[in-house]
Amino acid sequence: MAFPVAVPRPRPILHLDRFHLTPIRAAAARTPVPQPLPDELQLVADVRSPHNHIRVADVSPRAAGHPLAGARLLLLDGPGNIHSVSFPRRPYCPLTSTYFDVFATLPPLLPRPSLAVLGFGAGSAARALLHFYPDISVHGWELDPSVIAVARDFFSLAELERDHAGRLVIHVGDALEAEAVPGGFGGVLVDLFANGSVLPELQKADTWRQIGAMVAPGGRMMVNCGGGCVEAEEEGRDGEAVKDATLRAMVAAFGEGMVAVLSVDESWVAMTAPVARALEEAAAWKARLPPELGHYIDMWKPHNGNGDA
Repeated sequence: MAFPVAVPRPRPILHLDRFHLTPIRAAAARTPVPQPLPDELQLVADVRSPHNHIRVADVSPRAAGHPLAGARLLLLDGPGNIHSVSFPRRPYCPLTSTYFDVFATLPPLLPRPSLAVLGFGAGSAARALLHFYPDISVHGWELDPSVIAVARDFFSLAELERDHAGRLVIHVGDALEAEAVPGGFGGVLVDLFANGSVLPELQKADTWRQIGAMVAPGGRMMVNCGGGCVEAEEEGRDGEAVKDATLRAMVAAFGEGMVAVLSVDESWVAMTAPVARALEEAAAWKARLPPELGHYIDMWKPHNGNGDA
């Protein structure tokens, strides 16, 4: 898809002069000078925490033809990386036209209706999961308590917690220290970035084995791996190379033939599964999804282990 340059575009990372999209793991490394918001964004809130410069901004509903027109964005850090997307004018439709929607396809494959979200942000993934799957329970981990506070005030997270009491549990703390529920989660969503790049620990097979231990037998993970359009704050963190290194670490942890990938507007998502079996089950998987999500199933491809789909 092609959109006007000055209007937000859903991609793996957002710098305010070149809009990209991904939630990232809050980090207190360094604080870049914040960039001014483009004319298409209206600032709603501006908060500073020990971990982040947190801004909430609304995209003009007059950005005709763009999937983020009318959206509310959670922006973190000086460059303004997008961590979450919501559409407050259509609260009963949690879809975002981004990789968050791919995450919402996972529950029909799980051995039990429970998911961990590592990198919760303002809850874009959790909102879709709770909307489409009335039996699912979600545990989310977010490092920065101020992000959760802002999400409750400006992204209706408090209402989401109230409406789904007992099904949504939010943990404030390091996602890499998350503990599983007894018996393991049916699945895990991993969306962990720092300084505009996939978390360095995710390029290590041992980290994936640690996260994999949270998953019940037969469970699966979906992972935001970033991609070539990611522009890290640190030099030497090329987005395409980091994405490939992350996938190699996953293959090293889970084995050849156990990782599938798809790309949504240059944002790469990986899934752990016996790929051959997953592709054979695609029709049954699609049949168990809401109609709005079925088209994503045909986009999965086996990862060949060489950095390509």
